Amino acid sequence: MTYFTNINRIQYEGPKSTNPYAFKFYNPEEKVGNQTMEEFLRFSVAYWHTFTEDLSDPFGVGTAVRSWDKYEGMDLAKARVEAAFEFFDKMNVPYFCFHDVDIAPEGSNLRESNQNLDTIVSMIKDYMKDSKTKLLWNTVNNFTHPRFVHGAASSNSADVFAYAAAKVKKGLEIGKELGSENYVFWGGREGYETLLNTDMKLELDNLGRFFHLAVNYADEIGYDGQFLIEPKPKEPTTHQYDFDVASGYAFLQRYDLQDRFKFNIEANHATLAGHTFEHELQYARVNGLLGSVDANQGHPLLGWDTDEFPTDLYATTLAMYEIIKNGGLGHGGLNFDAKVRRGSFAPEDLFHAHIAGMDSFAVGFKVAQKLYDDRVLEEIIEERYDSFGRGIGKEIVEGKANFHSLEDHALKLDAIPQKSGQLEKIKSTLNQYLLRAYAGE
Repeated sequence: MTYFTNINRIQYEGPKSTNPYAFKFYNPEEKVGNQTMEEFLRFSVAYWHTFTEDLSDPFGVGTAVRSWDKYEGMDLAKARVEAAFEFFDKMNVPYFCFHDVDIAPEGSNLRESNQNLDTIVSMIKDYMKDSKTKLLWNTVNNFTHPRFVHGAASSNSADVFAYAAAKVKKGLEIGKELGSENYVFWGGREGYETLLNTDMKLELDNLGRFFHLAVNYADEIGYDGQFLIEPKPKEPTTHQYDFDVASGYAFLQRYDLQDRFKFNIEANHATLAGHTFEHELQYARVNGLLGSVDANQGHPLLGWDTDEFPTDLYATTLAMYEIIKNGGLGHGGLNFDAKVRRGSFAPEDLFHAHIAGMDSFAVGFKVAQKLYDDRVLEEIIEERYDSFGRGIGKEIVEGKANFHSLEDHALKLDAIPQKSGQLEKIKSTLNQYLLRAYAGE
């Protein structure tokens, strides 16, 4: 069955194209730096937002018009697989991602849920044989069902901890079977509402134990995908344990997990934490922990996770600059953890949204590569910190200074000259590079 009957494969037509079903800037075969756009950007479609999202919100029922929604239960799950691989082919994307409950409905018990998963995983595996689209990462949903009302690995219930572990065990087995390049942990309920009834140390210790159990089982079955933690500061709990990359890195160090985990960084989660997207990317990069990206954006006037498709060219440029400096994303990719707006309910809106996101990151990639090649920001930063390349600054960096030598140096100082940060000039330069890229220079 065909689900997107009037839409052909999306092709690159260039910036002058007015075809809404064409890429204007994303040319998968174009080389930027040493790799093609497709090889470096590694775009991925999020199964949950694209094929299971009904566009409901706290104030209204779903508005999405999806032809596969006429089915129910396992028939619906099978229809979604068919629709998904048609969409993957027409968008020509190299990867997709999913949670367990995205692809198969939960049964009345864990055994039945696993049987449903086995049926759909077998179907996906068959479709993957004839598709270029691979599995970037998979994960399990340990947050939606009422059993996870108090958390999963950090729950006060040992039974819930066991149930969550069993689901992750199955998820790792599925990841190995489908060849997922990563496995993601998003702690949707791993946090607390109030300290008045919370044993924080026990919860954090149990969370650390849980991750070690996952690592041990992955080694046992020979699953070699990269483990990723996805930080988020709020929603749904008042305080999430994986608040941002910094707190996540501290957690990994505390529980000796830093050698097995990296971060899957979402733009909207970064801004909810009070950071910029590029801040979280750079923090992970400089610590060798940048693994993958959930590509979306938040709304500046709304204080929750809106998961909009990325169209902010400043954000995509600065994000790609960090990714380029990271040497790429390795086994990771740019996954569109994004959903169309509630009013964009038509099936074709799914194509328009992904085209917009892919074009936006393609522009960001080209501009960032030019900035990197021209060493624009590197030269600005090197000049700003040049005092640490000579004299007392060099002694500080090399660990040769102490408070005695620093005092001796300070006592000899009269006025200390300062350099302008020239932020406005830097932003003007960034504007020039963005506009030149649009003009094809």
